[in-house]
Amino acid sequence: MSTVLDVKGLNCPLPILRTKKAIKDIAVDSILEVLATDPGSVKDMEAFCKQTGNELMESKDAGGVYTFKIKRKS
Repeated sequence: MSTVLDVKGLNCPLPILRTKKAIKDIAVDSILEVLATDPGSVKDMEAFCKQTGNELMESKDAGGVYTFKIKRKS
């Protein structure tokens, strides 16, 4: 089961701030799927997962829409 967070059209730092808030609202081992259009979000999501210990399971770009699947670890 995954929760979808749509932050398309938002620029840094909003995608990360919204992701940080949303990840707290899901259960451990659940997946948060983030949809973003900010190219900077690719590096931001990688850094966010490293800092928080969550797992970045998938990161892809489909025509300027970046999809990230993050598994909450703690």
